[in-house]
Amino acid sequence: MNFIIKLLLSALAVYLTALILPGVSIKNYVTAIAVAIVIGLLNVFLKPILILLTIPVTVITLGLFLFVINAGIILLSSYLMNGFNVDGFWWALLFSFVLSIFSEILGGFTSN
Repeated sequence: MNFIIKLLLSALAVYLTALILPGVSIKNYVTAIAVAIVIGLLNVFLKPILILLTIPVTVITLGLFLFVINAGIILLSSYLMNGFNVDGFWWALLFSFVLSIFSEILGGFTSN
């Protein structure tokens, strides 16, 4: 039950972030749920591989390259999902920042 609540809160964060940013569009809340699932799956399976492959660049940039990886995950999810569109890299980067803020705020409503 806790997983479903976290998923719905993540989808709400995706939906609110898409409403705020003009460079990001989302079709409806059902699409936001699907986008939250896709982003979660990409974060679980693809992100660790990307982090491992880019350790030298991440160390040289003092960890700032992780923001590029996050933006790439958002762009990839935009490519994979119909009804979710991100206009470019900078919008994806800003989307990942705002999404993480909303996720932290909404995550405070769930107890572990």
